[in-house]
Amino acid sequence: MRSFFLTLFLLAALAVLALGGAGLWWVHQPLKLPAPSVDLSVEPGTTPRGIAQAVADTGVDVQPQLLYLWFRVSGQDRQMRAGSYELERGVTPKLLLNILVRGEEATRSVVLVEGWNIRQVRAALAKADQLKPESVGMTDEALMAKLGKPGLHPEGRFFPDTYTYSKGSTDIALLQRAMRAMDKKLEAAWAARASDLPLKSADEALILASIVEKETGKANDRAEIAAVFSNRLRIGMPLQTDPTVIYGMGTAFDGNLRKKDLQTDTPWNTYTRGGLPPTPISMPGKAALLAAVQPAQSKSLYFVSRGDGTSQFSSSLDDHNRAVNRYQRGGDTKPKATTQ
Repeated sequence: MRSFFLTLFLLAALAVLALGGAGLWWVHQPLKLPAPSVDLSVEPGTTPRGIAQAVADTGVDVQPQLLYLWFRVSGQDRQMRAGSYELERGVTPKLLLNILVRGEEATRSVVLVEGWNIRQVRAALAKADQLKPESVGMTDEALMAKLGKPGLHPEGRFFPDTYTYSKGSTDIALLQRAMRAMDKKLEAAWAARASDLPLKSADEALILASIVEKETGKANDRAEIAAVFSNRLRIGMPLQTDPTVIYGMGTAFDGNLRKKDLQTDTPWNTYTRGGLPPTPISMPGKAALLAAVQPAQSKSLYFVSRGDGTSQFSSSLDDHNRAVNRYQRGGDTKPKATTQ
């Protein structure tokens, strides 16, 4: 009799070992997916059994009861996190559990480029992969109210950077991150400002930085360009910068800036109006923000493009006209007085 029970025990032990070995083999085998990748959404509060069923519901060829048993046996079934996941071919039950426990959500990214205006920002977000377009159809005013800044113009209020986001995130959430980032960068820049700036507030620094961003062809010229505009503000000289005119034209700008455009008044036309424009004209990056508050020590009042991305700076109108004649007119025409 003892021999009979010993035999049964040994058979049972072997069965357990066999099952254990099979289970160990199974958790390392790739699951069969219906496509190269599938999206898995785990809502907050979903039970481990519900997660196993959600995996099967995506079309993955797996028995949800078996997957649930694996979750339980692992001892990590209560550590799995809600989120949006992307399962790719080659994923095993073990890897799937690791992804869920670590909360390795599927992410995408979108780049907000230095110098972009708000129209370009919104267009980029509208085309961003898997980003919910909650702001579509909103006016700029409604958008800023949604972001908690009612009455504030949106131009320049978002920091240019590469932003990653989980699949299913909203463009509103991403803009909130970009707005907080700009607030921090602007606050830090304003705290480091030079003592003799002709600027009254951080908002004015943001406006000037947005102009510097649009006028800069080479990074080495940035502080000198900021100095030109600071010097002009200091003596009450019009800024006369083309990017502000173009911004004021909005979608009417066709890529060709004409003399009549410089003479057509808008709130942003710095040829027809003195001082800074009422709002930023683009998203300035960190370097432009710092240049605006820490301009070069310079007496320059003018600059003109050399044609290679760099600028020629001058402190007198005569020198500037000679530079314009050399770099813009090829030196073969009589220079005309200009304050550009």
